[in-house]
Amino acid sequence: MEEKVGSVFKYFRKPGVAAIKITDGEIEIGDEVRFKGEHTDFTQEITSMEIDGESVDKVGPGDDVGLKVDERVRKNDDIYKID
Repeated sequence: MEEKVGSVFKYFRKPGVAAIKITDGEIEIGDEVRFKGEHTDFTQEITSMEIDGESVDKVGPGDDVGLKVDERVRKNDDIYKID
């Protein structure tokens, strides 16, 4: 089952990091997530997250988080937590 938790608002190509706005639910290190958009569709395990340059283990609604991604994502791609 997939639960939408947020969406991408920026992608940093060189470090391979997606800036994500968390709108619903929580995600944490070790969770499996899916990125889905018009040209994007892949799943990965969360291995690294940061808020303002500080590593975090868990984020929730209202947080803007940098998430290390395995593939390119695009602005407005949705992110889903896989249970």
